[in-house]
Amino acid sequence: MAALQNDVKAFIVQALACFDTPSQVVEAVQKEYGVAVTRQQVETHDPTKTSGKGLAKRWVTMFEDTRKRFREETADIPIANRAFRLRAMNRFVERAETMKNIGLALQILEQAAKETGDIYVNRARKEEVGDEPVIPTRIQVDVVDARKPNAEP
Repeated sequence: MAALQNDVKAFIVQALACFDTPSQVVEAVQKEYGVAVTRQQVETHDPTKTSGKGLAKRWVTMFEDTRKRFREETADIPIANRAFRLRAMNRFVERAETMKNIGLALQILEQAAKETGDIYVNRARKEEVGDEPVIPTRIQVDVVDARKPNAEP
């Protein structure tokens, strides 16, 4: 295993801190620096892995700072915003309905229901009054044939 220059090490540490996989980092290092590294060599630069436990303090600090900044900056990415995702899903549902693709429309509606029900949120919301967590509401969509009047689901 060849010794890496500090700029390559910094690149690897920052990429791993941004949740890139070792395989992705190997390809990026090859493309950016023309240096061939192995996945195992890349993993030694990740302090969250067993193979990276002996990583120098300066690289651990860089990793932690980069990861913290990366997590804070996700708010600037439109798709990380729930309103953006719901607007996109709304456009997709409308397009699926015009194409008469009811199955796809239902899948998108289910995804939107999960999104609004906080299925994918990794935190418990609190009500304004009291300490009881808000329990997500289950949403069920019934398809009714609009061609038949008084049709029941």
